[in-house]
Amino acid sequence: MTHNQTINQRQQQILDRMALDGEVKIAELKDKFEVTEMTLRRDLEKLEFMGLLRRTFGGAILVGKDIALQDRTGLMMEEKMRIGLQAAQLVASGDSIFLDGGSTTLQVARYLKPELNITVVTNALNIAAELQGKQISTIVVGGMMLDQTSTLVGPIAAGSIAKMAFDRVFIGTTGVSVKHGFSNSNMHEAEIKQLVIEQASEVNIVMDHTKYSMRDLFSFASLDGVDRIISDRRPDQELEEALKEASVEIAASG
Repeated sequence: MTHNQTINQRQQQILDRMALDGEVKIAELKDKFEVTEMTLRRDLEKLEFMGLLRRTFGGAILVGKDIALQDRTGLMMEEKMRIGLQAAQLVASGDSIFLDGGSTTLQVARYLKPELNITVVTNALNIAAELQGKQISTIVVGGMMLDQTSTLVGPIAAGSIAKMAFDRVFIGTTGVSVKHGFSNSNMHEAEIKQLVIEQASEVNIVMDHTKYSMRDLFSFASLDGVDRIISDRRPDQELEEALKEASVEIAASG
C-alpha cells in the first residue's frame, strides 16, 4: 500500500486533537467529521505509517512527544523505516546494544526481534516507550531530560554509561562532513554520543542522506571513529572517498 507524505486537512485536525488529548477515538471522530469509519481508519493507518501515532483498538494514541513534532516526523519517514529495518538486522543473539534518541534510532527499536534475547540500553524515553511490552530487556539510563528530544543527558547519564560495555551501538547524527566528522547541535547529546562510542565494540551511525556533507556545532566523532554508516543513499564522491579511507563501511538501502 502506498502512502503519500502529505497530510490533508482532516488528518491535520486529528493530529491537533491528539496533541491536546494524547489520544483519539474513532467513534468521536466519526461524529466530528461525518465520514465513514473506513475513511478514518485509513487516516489513522497513514498517520501511523508516518510515525505520528500508534493505532489502538477503537482509536489511536500519540507516539512520544518528539515524534509528534511535524518538522522531524513526516520528513524522510519511509527512508528512516528502511534504515531502521536494515540496522535491526545487524543485531545478533545475546547482544548488548545502545540506542540514542532520534527519529531514525526509534525505527531501529521498532524492528528489533524479541526472540534474540538482547539487552537494549537507551537514554531516550521515546525508545523506552517503543520497547515497552516487546519482551526485550531494556535499561534506561537516568539523567537530566532534554525536552526537545526526550533524551536523558548530563553527569548521571554519563556516569551510568561509563560503567557499561556494548557489543554494538546505533546512534544518530545531524551531520557528517570530511573536516568535521560526525556532529550534533546539542553539546550534552554530543557528550553522550562520544562516551557511548568509547564503550562500544562496533559503532553504527543511522542517518538519512540529507545529513551527508552537513555539519553542526559539536563534533562527537571523527570519520575513523565509527565502523559503519547505515543510510538510504550513498554520499557524494568526495565524502565517500574520505569514508573509505577511514575504513567506514556504507550500508545504503537505496
